[in-house]
Amino acid sequence: MFQCFNDSMENQSNGLKKQLENLENQLQDPQIYNNQAKLKQTSREYSQLKDLIRKSEQLKEINRKISETEKLLACESDQDIIKMAKEEIESLQKEQQILEKEINKEIKPKSVIDEKDVIIEIRAGTGGEEAGLFTADLFRMYSRFAEKKRWQTYLISSNPTDIGGFKEIIFGIKGPGAYSLLKNESGVHRVQRIPETEKNGRVHTSAASVVILPEANPIDIKINPEDLKIEAFRASGHGGQNVQKNASAIRITHRPSGLTVACQDERAQTQNKEKALTVLRSRLLAIEQEKKNKDLKEKRLSQIGSGDRSEKIRTYNYPQGRITDHRIKKSWYDFEQIMDGDLDSIIETLQDKTS
Repeated sequence: MFQCFNDSMENQSNGLKKQLENLENQLQDPQIYNNQAKLKQTSREYSQLKDLIRKSEQLKEINRKISETEKLLACESDQDIIKMAKEEIESLQKEQQILEKEINKEIKPKSVIDEKDVIIEIRAGTGGEEAGLFTADLFRMYSRFAEKKRWQTYLISSNPTDIGGFKEIIFGIKGPGAYSLLKNESGVHRVQRIPETEKNGRVHTSAASVVILPEANPIDIKINPEDLKIEAFRASGHGGQNVQKNASAIRITHRPSGLTVACQDERAQTQNKEKALTVLRSRLLAIEQEKKNKDLKEKRLSQIGSGDRSEKIRTYNYPQGRITDHRIKKSWYDFEQIMDGDLDSIIETLQDKTS
């Protein structure tokens, strides 16, 4: 998306500003509003580049202050002033390192997939009703994360339990670089806690599987209507009872791949159909990407898993207030904040370890 920095910071800044000017010209062209996908992509690039320029200007200013303070230090004999100058340089260097890290991360080449919005599928696994409650907790955690990022969350499909959990919930998150940030969340998440119904205070272990899919639009994946089997049925509520008289729920089967998607949360067939197609396109896009490296079924199953505890990528231990990611063998103890959506520390650590 953005050209890499040149050796000179001045050249870097000038190059970025020219790119920004080019994006501004594109956004001022009335023709762009006839192509909503292009408008969305250009607006996103403009916002990200503007933020990158702001950070590069901050870095230039910090470098200037370090240079001036070092010159002062070289010709100063007063020990108090020398001490203050060294402390100032140390503080500035910390800011410098943070900004350099952020800038390097932003200018690192990103794939088109990384910039996409996401579809998240969470399914209860081992653990019965407790697994369903944990599924609801994960849904809230990711929803709160999106809210704090000022991203949009929307429900696609859900299968609730009688006690406030979910057997399955599928939802979307729209935000810049959402897939890039959340893609490492795919896998089996395990919870250890004492259920409210446990009279003896024993710790119960259950699990839920999380799948993160890049949201695909019709441009990304073209589906032949003849390849689809579309069925309408009556939406059901808790316990399977029908909650609508009309057949508004939609089930779509993609014959070539065998994938099936159902959606019943909207009252109108057309809305359920569109949401189901969005999920289907996203699964097909994920399959297309996975085929570049691994066999489709193996990769897909490794993400969805069986919900068995042995496949865990992360454990949420309530009694000890600890969250552990087993892939990088690291634990966090700000338990309540993470469950309330403060996932940045986990996400950034995973990105650093897996990049």
